[in-house]
Amino acid sequence: MDGFLTSRNVTDVLEGIVQGVVVGLVALGLVLIWRATRVLNFALGAIATFAAYLGMGLLSYHVGFWWCFVLCIPFGMVLGGVAERVFVRPLYGKPELNPIVATVGLLLLIEAVVGAIWSTTTRAIPVPFSFIRWTLDGNPFALSPLSVFQISAALVLALAIGALFRFTNLGLQLRATAHAPEVSRLLGVRVGRMLTLGWMLSCSVGAVAAVIVASGFATGLTPSEMEAPFAVGFIAAAVGGLDNPIGALFAGIAFGVIEQFVTDYLNANLVLPVALGVLILVLVLRPQGVFSRQVARRV
Repeated sequence: MDGFLTSRNVTDVLEGIVQGVVVGLVALGLVLIWRATRVLNFALGAIATFAAYLGMGLLSYHVGFWWCFVLCIPFGMVLGGVAERVFVRPLYGKPELNPIVATVGLLLLIEAVVGAIWSTTTRAIPVPFSFIRWTLDGNPFALSPLSVFQISAALVLALAIGALFRFTNLGLQLRATAHAPEVSRLLGVRVGRMLTLGWMLSCSVGAVAAVIVASGFATGLTPSEMEAPFAVGFIAAAVGGLDNPIGALFAGIAFGVIEQFVTDYLNANLVLPVALGVLILVLVLRPQGVFSRQVARRV
């Protein structure tokens, strides 16, 4: 049994899950904004990185890791709310391309601002968990205290967001605002506040993903650290379904496992082409996403 758990395939699956939870969180953040505002936020990774710099930068002032980690969440919420109010709110009702162009421009602006403030030098993030893998019968097992923390943080956050949308009145208002804003407004829902809240929740999820990337993958904090996770997370969101948070999270984990197997058995350079191939196949067979139901509309 120990030999099986430390085998090459099981190791690839476990390492893929660790990578996939980050991709899943990015996909979840994209789905949250899409469900709340029907806008694809291409600046999500950059906003998340900015929040991670603000929170983890407090480590230099001898603030504990856990306080820094927790503070990244409200920092992400504030940045997301400001981005929606200032850059996206004036574009509602305009051609659908306009918000996309605005978020791409915001992505470039934030990366430039972060680089100007903190420079592009990698900033190491000391975490209170060991990188050293556990062993079974003398063989290394593909999990460590740090990776367990990463997986646990992602799953707890995803379950909390899912519970918010599924079981609370606030979640109902968010869903109603996305699908029928005029009707929601007539029923007394503060549509503007719900749109801003959708962005705030999404960017808080992205901030957690940014901290996990910076602390767990030996990359440290850099202004562009979330570019690769965002690219794969965007594909995962489309594959899982832009209206299905749980589907997007599972698709992200699946892509993490696929990425690990492709890297191990083929070539790391083939990861993105394989992901794009899966995306094209899904768009042809199930344009609404693997985990989303097709809704019939009257015309």
